Amino acid sequence: METSTLQLTRYDHTQGPRIVGPEDGKLVQLMTIGARMMAWTEETGGGFSLVEHPMPPRALAAPVHKHTREDEYSYVLEGRMGALLGDDVVYAEAGDLAFKPRDQWHTFWNAGDTPCRILEIIAPGGFEHFFDELGELLKEPDFSPEQLGPLGAKYGLEFQPDSVQKLCAEHGLVFPA
Repeated sequence: METSTLQLTRYDHTQGPRIVGPEDGKLVQLMTIGARMMAWTEETGGGFSLVEHPMPPRALAAPVHKHTREDEYSYVLEGRMGALLGDDVVYAEAGDLAFKPRDQWHTFWNAGDTPCRILEIIAPGGFEHFFDELGELLKEPDFSPEQLGPLGAKYGLEFQPDSVQKLCAEHGLVFPA
């Protein structure tokens, strides 16, 4: 379902029960992982958004980056997530919650040989629109990695693109060139 066709309004008790099933929400494919938007900021009143990230084995999610506007909480649903949080490399198993505060350089990856899924709580909400826009941008035949800088800036996101090669070599990961 395209964002423009979604009914993005605050969800409250007057609309009856709401269940987001395992096939619901908008799924976009990013460079190596997916992003399934389950609760948009407009639906939560801006307080948070909820995104599931399915990750294939040994996939690096993104270059080292930092958010200037939001905190991320990554709850591991299945598999094993590795993460660089500042200068620390950590691993989280199913049932663990990893905190990635704003203004901290970080990245994450599937640290196993089986699929990994994390549920990402992003607070305040709004950053899920970055994933949505990036998913659309990646579909364009003339996509260029240089387009990531302006898109990231729009969302208060900074990247360290030169971190990818080192992370892939150190942790046995894959990420497209």
